[in-house]
Order: sequence, then structure tokens, then C-alpha cells
Amino acid sequence: MKKMNVLLALGLFAFAPAIFSQKNIDPKDIREKMQWFADAKLGIFIHSGIYAVNGVDESWSFYNKKLSYADYMKQLNGFTLKKYDPAYWAGLIKESGARYAVVTTKHHDGVAMYDTRMNGLSIVKKAPAKQDLIKPLFEELRKQNIKCGAYYSLIDWSDNNYPAFLKDSNRYVVSKDYDRWNRFRNFFQGQIKEINTMFRPDLWWFDGDWEHSAEEWESQKVRSIILSGNPKAIINGRLQGYGDYETPEQNFPVTRPNYHWWELCMTSNDNWGFHNDNNWKTPYEIITIFVDAVANGGNLLLDIGPKEDGTLPEEQVNILKELGAWNNKHGEAIFNTVGGLPQGHFYGPSTLSKDSTTLYMFLHGKMNGPVMIKGLKNKVEEVTVLGNGTKLQPKIVGKISWSPIPGLVYIDVPASVADNYVTVLRIKLDKPLNLYKGSGGLN
Repeated sequence: MKKMNVLLALGLFAFAPAIFSQKNIDPKDIREKMQWFADAKLGIFIHSGIYAVNGVDESWSFYNKKLSYADYMKQLNGFTLKKYDPAYWAGLIKESGARYAVVTTKHHDGVAMYDTRMNGLSIVKKAPAKQDLIKPLFEELRKQNIKCGAYYSLIDWSDNNYPAFLKDSNRYVVSKDYDRWNRFRNFFQGQIKEINTMFRPDLWWFDGDWEHSAEEWESQKVRSIILSGNPKAIINGRLQGYGDYETPEQNFPVTRPNYHWWELCMTSNDNWGFHNDNNWKTPYEIITIFVDAVANGGNLLLDIGPKEDGTLPEEQVNILKELGAWNNKHGEAIFNTVGGLPQGHFYGPSTLSKDSTTLYMFLHGKMNGPVMIKGLKNKVEEVTVLGNGTKLQPKIVGKISWSPIPGLVYIDVPASVADNYVTVLRIKLDKPLNLYKGSGGLN
């Protein structure tokens, strides 16, 4: 078998050039540690930071000169966390059905959400909050058996050793001032070591890698730092090729991505942090996006943005609760499944049980009437409306007794069983899924 085919079979081709260039990397170990992520399907992203005080763009607002850096940093004085309840956050995340959560430990603005020892810029030292946001949240999440992820920005627009400090000033070419760049590398790698030691994240969510190369970041060294402290930690794809999975942002892929493990990160309105933004996605929109991601073999990392006092917008609470109620009813079709039918066999998203003997079909909206499956060689043993229990009778159309080509499977779905958001049909097969791939006729 050619090398590329081997990598594809292992599900590792997306990041193989970097991972396999390292020594002592066992593909089996990577697959095993990624299994919980593959089964998790849903994570909650938490963008908490001083940008919530005035409801402005996180970090980018001063970088893009919507306001001055000085005015942006004045928000430190209003970041209180006076109503912060990490147990409530964790309980709400659990209720949503999420299996993991990712929280900002430091965004591009350089403000640490924990008590960093690498400098004095943290909400513990500089804000009236005077507390570490990360530790109590991780403790509460772990009580709920939810995996803990740390978002960390590699770039730092408040550090005067960073070459893009305040965008226009302090620029320098790394190759011409490696002493200065090394001072910054020691700083950010020191923070990574702190976070790894203090919180032992199950997942690392890097951001900002686009500004420098893997060599300049020392990406392989960063990966080694993390794994030496926690060999089971997984890393997102924003480490210049040294991550474990890909993270498309906001834009949903039309066709199933080629990489094996992936996660769609998406906001619940149009902004990551708390913002003066009321363009909320509806629970229906979130649930259908989530279903499509899972059906295409990925996860959804859904973002929420807490206010400066630690409370959550009512709209985001409602989204998480509605998502959780739907997951509670239909979770069998989501969690611990794999991507479903290839395009063309069913005009909608679907998933499969891991043994491929149960097919789950998702019907968006209050859809009713006949739905169709093409090219199914299996015998359908039973069709049930998931979460409802109603049994439906499939009808086979166009099957010729002397031809090996399967007929079309029609299932009539009555309006009375339709879910408010997405209805799920559970289709029990006689054996593992077997699909017809021919072009019709007598072939």
C-alpha cells in the first residue's frame, strides 16, 4: 500500500507531515487519545475577557483602530466577575449535552484570565475581579465529567517584545533580532508551561499561529512541552501543522472534509465575546448546524460570551437549554456515532452506529410525508421515530426480483411525530450497512 493510502486509512493525513516528522510518535496512540473527541460531538467555547465591559470586539477592536489601545485596556477597571458562578456555567454546559468546554486563558490582548507569573497583566492583578477564572471552572467541569480545554493566543499585542505590538509600532523582522524574539518565545512558552502545570487541560486550542512559521514559534517544542506534562492532551490545528485536528471557523463545509478529526467553531450571534450584538442564531439554526457537522464526521464548538460580571446573556442560556432538551431526546443518534450516508443516498444529514447496523436520518423542521433512501442493499428490519417510539412501515419501490439492484426505500412520516426542530428516524438494518454504487440498468 502506498504511503498516502496508509495515512488516509489511519485517518492521519491531514497533519501527517508534521506529526510523523517527529520521533517516537505512534499513530495508534494518536487514534486512541482522539477517541473521546471523536465521540464527544459537542463542545462549548467560552470567550470571557475584558472586552465584555464595553461590548467591543475582543482584541481586534484596538488592533483595527476602532478605539485606542489605552481606552481598550481601561476596561480592566470594569471587569468584576462579581456574579461569576462556575458551578452554574458547568451545569448549563452539562445540560446542553456538551462533552467538553474550551475557555480563553489569554486572548490577543495579552490579558491572562488566571494568575500568571510571567508578567503582571491578568484579571487577578489588574482588575477588580481579583480572582482566577480558570481553576474553579475546570474543577466544576470535571465534577460533571466534562473535558476541559484551554484557549491560548500565541500572539500578544500587549507585549512589547512581540513584533506586531500595536500593529504599526514596534515592528521588527524576527530573523534580524532573534534576541528580542527569544524573549517573547520564553514568555509565551512560560505561560504554556504554567497552564499545563496548573490546570492540565485535556485539550489545547491555539490561535494566532498565522503570523509566524512553525520554526519561529518552535511548534514542535511547544507540542513536546504540552505532551511531556500530559501525554493524553490533544491539540487543535492552529500550531502550524503540529496539531491533531482541524478547526474551520464560522463557515460550514459544503462537502465532507478530507481530514479525519475536525470541529466547526461558531458563535451564537455574530461575535465571540459579549457584544452589543442581537443577531442571535435561533435554537433551530444551531441544532441543524450541529446535526450537519456531526453527519459530516465533525464536532460543533459552540461559543458563548459571558458579561463582565460573569452572568450569561439570556439568549445564550436559552440556546443551550433548547439544544440540551433536543440532545436529551435524540442523543443516541449523535453521540458515539460516525458520519452517515454519502451524498446522493438520502437528501439530508445522517449518522451511523459504530457497528454500522443502525442508520439515523435527520429531517429538518417540522417535515412530514415520504422520505427516500437510494441504493440500500440491506433489509430494513425496523423504523422508529427516535424519542417518540412510533414505529413506521418502510415501502420498497422499484425492486425487480431477478435484479441485484436494490429498490428505493420510502418511509412515510406523519405530521404527528414531527419534532419542533429536527425529527430523527432510527433505521435498524439486518447487518452492517451495504450500499449500491452502480449506475442502474443491468450492471
